[in-house]
Amino acid sequence: MGKQYRLYLIILTCWLICSHSSKAAEIWVSAAGSDKNPGTKEKPVSSIHMALRMGRELRRLNDPSVAGGIRIILRGDVYRLDEPLFVRPEDSGNPSSPTIIEAAPGEHPVLSGGVRVSKWQLATGVIWGLPERAKGNVWVADVPLKGGSPVDFRQLWIGDHKAVRAKDASGASMNRIVSWDHASESCLIPLPQIKGLSEAEGLEMFIHQWWAIAILRVKSIETEGKNARLRFHQPESHIQSEHPWPAPWISSKTGNSAFYLSNAIQFLDEPGEWFLDKKNRKVYYWPRKNEDLSKAVVTVPFLETLVKMEGTADRPVSHVYFKGISFQHSGWLRPSKAGHVPLQAGMYLLDAYKLKVPGTPEKKSLENQGWTGRPEAAVEVSFSSHTGFERCRFEHLASTGLDFRSGNQNDRIEGNLFKDIGGSAILAGVFSDEAFESHLVYNPADQREVTAHTEIQNNLITDVTNEDWGCVGIGAGFVKGIRIEHNEINEVSYSGISVGWGWTKDINVMNNNVIRANKIHHYGRNMYDVAGIYTLSSQPGSSIIENYIDSIYKAPYAHDPHHWFYLYTDEGSSYFTVKDNWCPAGKFLQNANGPGNVWENNGPQVADSIRLAAGIQDKYKDLLRFSAPAKGEINSVYAHVDGLGSKPQAIEISAKPGKRLDFSSIADICRQHGIATNSIFQWDNHVVIFDDFLNDSEKMQKKLALRFPDAVVKSYNTPFYSFSRKERCNDTRQASEWDDILLTANLVADEGLQKEYMDYHAAQFKKWPEVAKGFCNADFQRLLLFRNGRQLLLVISIPKGKNLDELNPLTTENNPRVDEWNALMKKCLEGIPGTKPGEVWVELKGSDGL
Repeated sequence: MGKQYRLYLIILTCWLICSHSSKAAEIWVSAAGSDKNPGTKEKPVSSIHMALRMGRELRRLNDPSVAGGIRIILRGDVYRLDEPLFVRPEDSGNPSSPTIIEAAPGEHPVLSGGVRVSKWQLATGVIWGLPERAKGNVWVADVPLKGGSPVDFRQLWIGDHKAVRAKDASGASMNRIVSWDHASESCLIPLPQIKGLSEAEGLEMFIHQWWAIAILRVKSIETEGKNARLRFHQPESHIQSEHPWPAPWISSKTGNSAFYLSNAIQFLDEPGEWFLDKKNRKVYYWPRKNEDLSKAVVTVPFLETLVKMEGTADRPVSHVYFKGISFQHSGWLRPSKAGHVPLQAGMYLLDAYKLKVPGTPEKKSLENQGWTGRPEAAVEVSFSSHTGFERCRFEHLASTGLDFRSGNQNDRIEGNLFKDIGGSAILAGVFSDEAFESHLVYNPADQREVTAHTEIQNNLITDVTNEDWGCVGIGAGFVKGIRIEHNEINEVSYSGISVGWGWTKDINVMNNNVIRANKIHHYGRNMYDVAGIYTLSSQPGSSIIENYIDSIYKAPYAHDPHHWFYLYTDEGSSYFTVKDNWCPAGKFLQNANGPGNVWENNGPQVADSIRLAAGIQDKYKDLLRFSAPAKGEINSVYAHVDGLGSKPQAIEISAKPGKRLDFSSIADICRQHGIATNSIFQWDNHVVIFDDFLNDSEKMQKKLALRFPDAVVKSYNTPFYSFSRKERCNDTRQASEWDDILLTANLVADEGLQKEYMDYHAAQFKKWPEVAKGFCNADFQRLLLFRNGRQLLLVISIPKGKNLDELNPLTTENNPRVDEWNALMKKCLEGIPGTKPGEVWVELKGSDGL
């Protein structure tokens, strides 16, 4: 027996004696400790590996001290890992004796796969290829070593801010390809005006194509007149040119696929960019304003995976929990070694091609084949049972954040932060990984392989998919009984939530999946063919209910600028209930769906109580302070009238019949939110606040509900119909000032007539152009039509000083089709409660000077 092992046994024995009577055994860890210590609070061990080993020995020896579980408590240090932390079946607990790896109270430990880059100096002397404007601004440091070898990396963080890998396009701009030649596996681009690129080692092309990007290593550049032809390394060269979906986009209408070139020192031409010179083992960086490299903490990733929790079907890892731990600085090197050509949701193709003769035994119409791999994740979990992550932080990660890959049962992901992640935040379940073709039905003989009954709740997912734009906030493959509830997802480049795989109506392992009460906004920043919630394939007993979806970005290089949706059930989606989801309009897509889907009550008419209840619940609401700021212009089903980014909204307060509302209280709440009192309108027992810039409308609603507990408070957030003089009239001149006239009515109870009313308005500009012509004749500046339940709110904006009674007859002057339109609409409408017999639209009078 070795001396070191005898010493370890002595320490463990002493520790067992000391901890024998505790409810849960505690093993303390501190970067300032020593693995020769007993692991007490006063004498902690220094590595989590050792703490796990000590806990493992306690369980092996059936020590009574673990009757209440094992708590591995981490002090608030940065633990820089040299290898992944491996959690094995032997580390498992049980319901009464779990293994918990947690932060010390009030402290914030970090598990980092990163390496510090230090000793920065201002770069001097001749540096081949460095742009003239960068000279005197760029700093240089030696590439750090691990195991005697230089670290290879694709990310660099200055403190908490990710730097930009040097590229030829400035900021968020991109160029456009000229053409793509699939036969020669080459691409034609405008000739770069940068010298020496043909000699640049490691040059890459990043290309935008439909719903995915591709990263291609450039093999050669050949000049062809005003253009340059790029050829690429294998295997990505043949995969990119042979697979049919998604392919490079060629369109004279919307523009060819956008791209940029990266990873050449010649591109290092603006603050915030960096370049790795592998040959000379140097890293260069041009600091942003207020960055001091002599003081800054500069980190590059070394490990691709920080934690592996891995069991087997017979011996899963069970009852192991991480609480309050931060996982940071993981890398992902596959694009540097083999390129990256994804099929969808970041799953990269290993081989793919179009079938000369379409059809397979499973799918007669199938025209392509594809086999996919799965990106590395910072934390990977396979074959687990009753494990969980709570109050953890996943930040500054190159690829996937947390991945429950396969064989996971009854696990829980709750109350975590996912931020600054290159790929997807959370993945769960098998995605046809390598073993079988992507369009095959997944029905394994051993159902223990299936990820089932996972709960993903109350997580904030923000600023993810920031390198692979085709990844998603939460992605689930072949899963069953999964519950995705009360998460908030924002600042994503593609879809918020994606559940399903396989593109097939055939029954498979997927069933009883629930996507409920999530709040998804500011999505689709870069890629279209997109939705807040997206599904694939048959999933009996599954539901998409009570979610909030809003604010999709105008993707600047979308292949089709109109191909975006709030809800999107794609190929084979079957047996779903899609109900009570709030979104600004009914912009949905049901593409090649299977049977059994039920769609009910989705859109702006959904009750405010549902909309306001979506997203993170009170216990975890503190996470929202970490939300990333919005970037870019929001898309909409209606155009902003003034071009200033206004979003007209309204709040209605309805008192009980015969009761009057205290206008002074309403005015006071308006003033608190910067809303002028002339934005208040009234009819009988109804008061409406309408404004183009209704700040903090949700907070206003809550205040009004508290002030008027016996009243009904509801909102009108986004019009389902919008007319703008600037867009629809030959004379586009607008009045310098206008007055807003507000009217309200109810749709009749007949749901068929309600649908008829909505359908007519959706098609009005195309099928009834005379109506818009009438609005132009009457000098209407805009019309907005909102809906909440059966009630409609109509806003007609007219030039200031004019009278609606004088202008309205001009809509029908020499325009009989408008009379026909009005007659059709009238049968769909009735007055709100309190109106006189036969009265339909009633005007809410303005309250100027209140």
